[in-house]
Amino acid sequence: MLIRAEGLTKTYRKGVTEIPVLRGVDLEIQSGEMIAVTGASGVGKSTLLHALGTLERPDSGRILYGPTNQNILQFTEKGLAEFRNRVLGFVFQFHYLLPEFDALENVMMPALIAGEDRTASAKNAQELLEFVGLGQRLRHRPSELSGGEQQRVAIARSVILKPKILLADELTGNLDSKNSQNVIDLLTSLNQATGIAVMIVTHDASIASRMHRVLTMRDGQFI
Repeated sequence: MLIRAEGLTKTYRKGVTEIPVLRGVDLEIQSGEMIAVTGASGVGKSTLLHALGTLERPDSGRILYGPTNQNILQFTEKGLAEFRNRVLGFVFQFHYLLPEFDALENVMMPALIAGEDRTASAKNAQELLEFVGLGQRLRHRPSELSGGEQQRVAIARSVILKPKILLADELTGNLDSKNSQNVIDLLTSLNQATGIAVMIVTHDASIASRMHRVLTMRDGQFI
């Protein structure tokens, strides 16, 4: 077991109105597993991903990590930041690449922020960009890359610190069908090469079908 969520709840409040989004969600992710979470807009998919990624705290429940079953929701903010850097990788619909830096520098950035050696970080970033098929585009800035290429740079950046799990939120939402399948091919290759677990939130049934397991949410719960 890599991560287990138990009884996660989350309610948003707008004035006196309460909007329940997560209603006691349970989920277990195994090492090396690829999971798709599907469902209509507004059912809680992204909120669940953000909770698992410690980007947003649920109102109640537990998130247990690893064989020691540590409840990461009891960590301090500093502890959560360290956990994110060590265990989690993120890819979103919008790639959030830094426009003033080239592909190599964008991929290196998390490693440099973590205090890793610059030469080693550059070597690792180059190897990752070669892995995702961008070995000839190292010095191209985001504006010089296609949408599919930008997303591949974002994926390379997300795994440079060798996380245990990659959390992806509609990462193919801005891509055409061919590029979408290419990105999923890449995630599958990463999963097979490194054993990284993948959880992807998607509306695309063809993308979901490529995962090991598909979970559907409705009204803040799995069905």
